Amino acid sequence: MAAAVDTERFLRDLDDLREIGRYKTGVHRPTYSPQDMESRRWLMARMEECGLEPSIDGIGNVLGRHRGPGPHLLVGSHIETQSHAGWLDGALGVVAGLALARAGLPVDVAAFADEEGHFEGGFLGSRSIIGALSDEEIDRSRNRTDGTPLRDALAAAGLAGLPRMTLDRDRYRGFLEMHIEQGTQLEGAGERVGVVTGIVAIWQWRITVEGAQDHAGGTTMAERRDAGLAAVRLLAAIDREFPRVCAERTTWTTGRIALEPGAPSIIPGRADVLFQFRDVEVPVLERLETTLRALVRESNRRERCTATLDQMSRATPALCDPGFMDALAAAAEARAPGQWRRMPSGAGHDAQWIGRVMPAAMLFVPSIGGISHHWAEDTKREHLALGCEVLADAAARILSR
Repeated sequence: MAAAVDTERFLRDLDDLREIGRYKTGVHRPTYSPQDMESRRWLMARMEECGLEPSIDGIGNVLGRHRGPGPHLLVGSHIETQSHAGWLDGALGVVAGLALARAGLPVDVAAFADEEGHFEGGFLGSRSIIGALSDEEIDRSRNRTDGTPLRDALAAAGLAGLPRMTLDRDRYRGFLEMHIEQGTQLEGAGERVGVVTGIVAIWQWRITVEGAQDHAGGTTMAERRDAGLAAVRLLAAIDREFPRVCAERTTWTTGRIALEPGAPSIIPGRADVLFQFRDVEVPVLERLETTLRALVRESNRRERCTATLDQMSRATPALCDPGFMDALAAAAEARAPGQWRRMPSGAGHDAQWIGRVMPAAMLFVPSIGGISHHWAEDTKREHLALGCEVLADAAARILSR
């Protein structure tokens, strides 16, 4: 079942949105910045042109409601960006929603606020719209870069006092989100479309290593309790052992190592490490946790420093709806026979929150060189257009059931 999408207008909308906050070949549009708010006003004007009824709420969510009868689908993503980053991450899914609305499909289009996590808590918009963001958390949240309170940022953006939306779950068959892959699997295989099977869970950890701060020249190597070296040896052990227990698409990352006091002539007395691993299968995550805890115990047995492990967050994998995946797969096979695959998402997306209250699925298009969260992020225009056509065809299949 094919839907007639104006791909030229779809690409032109993407190009127009790209000019708001343009940075080199990418975009700088942090959440609630003047550029972000300009993009939300731009989006509401485009929604009006498509015949949708646009509105914005007190957390910055923009929703364009289809004015006709249902059944309806919700389609969207986000339009703020990481700092000095790419032009497609998030924006692609929102502009694809506009294209589906222009094609006459009964869809509501959403742009959720702060998927990129510029403020503590992250996913503010998609969490808010399903009722998973409290006023108390809004009161506590701060900008991760400059410490600005979220309440102050909302006021400066002109959003203070606006009510926050809640999704009418009975209105929708479900949710679809189109996104760039942010990896190299599709491009490397010469494939053009990815049907997402699920969104990984991220388990975040803080590893603290306590040693003894001392003089770098007067303390012999035998006497030292160097927290920095102990942390590095533990991380090397993790990297050596995790391949024995991981799955094919498991990833793990040491995002920060902070040594105290951090001076060249002082032996570090403390190391603070931020570490995470990701997978879409809970048994795999549990094996990784078991291995991590065992390695920390072994470090404490072997080293003259003490390592402490604290879990910071423990998310649940978000599996995509089987029926929606089948609709996307059938559309992909019709448009790009043999040039698509089913695959997990290694990154978090708004779909993982919307999927808690309704069926949800995602569609990927290739990323050139796998680059994302950088201004060089890009995708071939023919892949963008094809992805939008596949999304529209799948939406038509779902709505016709």
